[in-house]
Amino acid sequence: MPHEHLSSRFDADINHVLSKVFEMGGFVESQVVNAMQALNHLDLDLVDRICADERRLNAIEVEVDEECINIIARYQPAARDLRLLMAISKTVTNLERAGDEARKVAKRTRRIAEDGNAMAINIAEIALSGEMAMTILRRALDAFARRDTGAAAQILRDDDAIDDQFRLFVYKLVKYMREAPRIIPIALDYLFIAKAIERIGDHATNIAELVIYIVKGKDVRHVSREQLEREAFGQ
Repeated sequence: MPHEHLSSRFDADINHVLSKVFEMGGFVESQVVNAMQALNHLDLDLVDRICADERRLNAIEVEVDEECINIIARYQPAARDLRLLMAISKTVTNLERAGDEARKVAKRTRRIAEDGNAMAINIAEIALSGEMAMTILRRALDAFARRDTGAAAQILRDDDAIDDQFRLFVYKLVKYMREAPRIIPIALDYLFIAKAIERIGDHATNIAELVIYIVKGKDVRHVSREQLEREAFGQ
């Protein structure tokens, strides 16, 4: 009975900290959505909201890390339970950094809105990559919630498409800057935004890799795509 009581308390504490992770994940998703809307509409009110809300993300990250430390000290978990706690801590770090990238998009959007050349550059690739980043971040959190290694592996494949859009936009920016040097400052702002979106995709893939780590016990951060998929699908 005492052992069962301790186990139920541990499960309750884990579920509580997981609820904080998904609260943070939903908040980061809204930050990314707002950042893309602010960019598409040059909405400075949204820019202000994104920058102001960053403190909330930082507070949740600190709170989750403290709770993970307390759970480890209290229960001394091993094996998969310990991997889960380690993955939770790394997940909130990636979420906080994704939120930072959303804030970078917002801050560059402010500069673009104040520039008279804002409409001189077609940003179709940025808009598309932003939608992709939002989608894989949401899917990464869903894979984490369900411990779905197959879904995690698919996210890692799909991130390549965001990288492709980034490269296409860079090539286009170089052409714009050669043809119209006056737009170089705003082109660089758009370049920073494109890179921030690419990094949001990278943080989503980091979370997907952590799903495989939790379930399979394998660190797949620096392995080949073929080896990663073998681990994910148990081949």
